[in-house]
Amino acid sequence: MQGPQRTWEALDRDLNRISRVEDAAFYVARPLVGIGVAMVFIALAAVWATLIVGGLPGGVMIVLASVFAAYLALNIGANDVANNMGPAVGAQALTMGWALAIAAVCETAGALIAGGEVVGTIANGIVAPTSFASTDIFVIAMIGALLSSAIWINLATWIGAPVSTTHAIVGGMLGAGIAAAGFGGVDWGGIGRIALSWVISPLLGGVLAAAVLAALHRLIIDRADKIAAARVWVPVLIGVMSWAFGAYLTIKGLKQIVHVTFGGALLIGLAAGVIAYLLSRPYVRYKAKGLENRNKSLKVLFQLPLVLSAALMSFAHGANDVSNAIGPLAAIVHALGQDSSSAITIPTWVMVIGALGISVGLLLFGPKLIAMVGDQITKLNAMRAYCVALSAAVTVIAASWLGLPVSSTHIAIGGIFGVGFFREWTEARRMSRGDDNSPTSPSIATEERSRRKLVRRSHFLTIIAAWVITVPATAFLSALSFLTLRLFVG
Repeated sequence: MQGPQRTWEALDRDLNRISRVEDAAFYVARPLVGIGVAMVFIALAAVWATLIVGGLPGGVMIVLASVFAAYLALNIGANDVANNMGPAVGAQALTMGWALAIAAVCETAGALIAGGEVVGTIANGIVAPTSFASTDIFVIAMIGALLSSAIWINLATWIGAPVSTTHAIVGGMLGAGIAAAGFGGVDWGGIGRIALSWVISPLLGGVLAAAVLAALHRLIIDRADKIAAARVWVPVLIGVMSWAFGAYLTIKGLKQIVHVTFGGALLIGLAAGVIAYLLSRPYVRYKAKGLENRNKSLKVLFQLPLVLSAALMSFAHGANDVSNAIGPLAAIVHALGQDSSSAITIPTWVMVIGALGISVGLLLFGPKLIAMVGDQITKLNAMRAYCVALSAAVTVIAASWLGLPVSSTHIAIGGIFGVGFFREWTEARRMSRGDDNSPTSPSIATEERSRRKLVRRSHFLTIIAAWVITVPATAFLSALSFLTLRLFVG
């Protein structure tokens, strides 16, 4: 019996080795699956464009632009959507799987239902089309802008930095415009306003998120009876969020369906807020039954507003930012005479590429940035995530009223930083009062206090650096792409 037993033991060891090799091979190959699916989507976009315009004049250039637009849409989905879903995932109001599913549906719906925004700013607002020597030069410049933006966002996603896709495409247009038409063709006033938004967006988002968190501490978190306070104030907070998102969606997402003034948008938001407040009162009373009087119990009451806010932000993002992915493609279609309208609009078949590309990119590559935004900058719970979501909506409303071009990415990340730095400030105040339970108490060594900072400085510096260089980097890449494409195409 000894011989056969040793034989089986040897066979088991060999099978285990083979199993471990197979597991290792699968782990190594797993990232390649996403890349493979992405390449299939890009190929399908090329086939889709070929079937529609392949035999028409300029069809080859449109198909080439469709390939780069699909690549850009994939990267926007991988990077930009994290700002909408990250806080809810970090607060554990949504699992990663549900976040991906909700975002994919809402992004696609927002793009297809309300995403037909005129892309005049992208096509006309950076470099005047009349500055280009010919239509062919304009088309090559648009393709260069698409390619450079996609490459930069791809790189930013790889290093884990959420960047503004709006700024990326603006930088792409700027670089291609300078290379094709010179510095005189650029609208430097528009570029200056965009540069100003680098500072305004995160500061507004951060200050407002910190202010809302301070109010939550005073109204609910620091109260002796937290649950009783929550029964009073959570419906009010849900109403405020509904007002903000009602106005936000009207201003940024639904303007292609209904045309309303800014005041009208605020009234629509107010109506949504009142209805949400009345509906949420019995809901909050029901959910609050039997909850223990501690901060962790408050998560239950904020879970539904967080899920709804994440879904609404994704819908608004799909409606508003799909033009970043396919605006230059729509401009090319218009320039080559495939769009008979006087204004540069997004044809339906182009919209499909952008909408599906954002959703596919989110599903394939979004989890990395969602996890980073939701958990790795600072620790988010339900209340802090609520502050981030509310600050994003209110800041966009305020910026629209003031006429300031702001980035939703910068606002959301600025809100997360604002919440984290506010927590550090409150902990420092506790330390100054001699509270030994504080992680920054004097009884803890200086090195240990530094290690326990509530905002990760490495992520902070990486993200800020990526924000600052997004426009210059994409401008350089776009100029290089334009010059290279002109050698082969022009």
